Amino acid sequence: MRIVSRGKVTLLLFFMVGFLCSEVLAQKGGRGNINFRNKENKPYYFGLSLAYHSSNYQVFRSKNFNDQDQILSVQSVDGPGYNVNVITNLKVGRYFDFRLLPGFSFATHNLDYKDLRTQEGQRSIMIESVFVEVPFHVRYKSEPYNDMRVYVLGGLKYGFDLQSESRTRNQDLLLKVAPTDFSLEVGFGAQFFFPYFILSPEIKFSQGLNNVLILNSSQIQSNVLENVRSRAFTISFHFEG
Repeated sequence: MRIVSRGKVTLLLFFMVGFLCSEVLAQKGGRGNINFRNKENKPYYFGLSLAYHSSNYQVFRSKNFNDQDQILSVQSVDGPGYNVNVITNLKVGRYFDFRLLPGFSFATHNLDYKDLRTQEGQRSIMIESVFVEVPFHVRYKSEPYNDMRVYVLGGLKYGFDLQSESRTRNQDLLLKVAPTDFSLEVGFGAQFFFPYFILSPEIKFSQGLNNVLILNSSQIQSNVLENVRSRAFTISFHFEG
């Protein structure tokens, strides 16, 4: 999966941030969970999330693909983007949280088409989107150790593309996608408890559940596809109080 290979740099950044946070906590407080104990009795809290993501489309060829003589292959290329979300966190017992993170996502998806007649050169289609997103996650946390702990999460995300309407009205577009998208999300991260806030670097994978392709039989770039689903690799930094 190309998203994972492109995420090596962000994985390195993730672990570097975790190491630096551990060093800061060790220098400031020594041992124990002093900052954690000051926050463990709060039933809910809020915060802000900033994230970078790399996304692409998972494409499935249609039955008509082998019957045409124009396109040799279709390849999805990773595109960069970023997210800004508001965090609402509700504690459920000692180890579980319910989390709602409404916000905006700015994404770019690219598809490269290779010409069958020349077998060289590509025609690229770039789709830029501005999503209003509402992810809902359930998080399971470990026991704290020296004002830090790790967690895993899973959930669903609803997204609506604000730019989709202007695109779908244009009949000359080579490829159209639906405005609504639902995704399954899984991830992991770590919480670092400071005196005034909690820093949580997090890595997350998203897989689209619905077909976002709007078939346009007049365009060969659309006609050779049957199913298009979104995918993303995201690294986030949550600041919570």
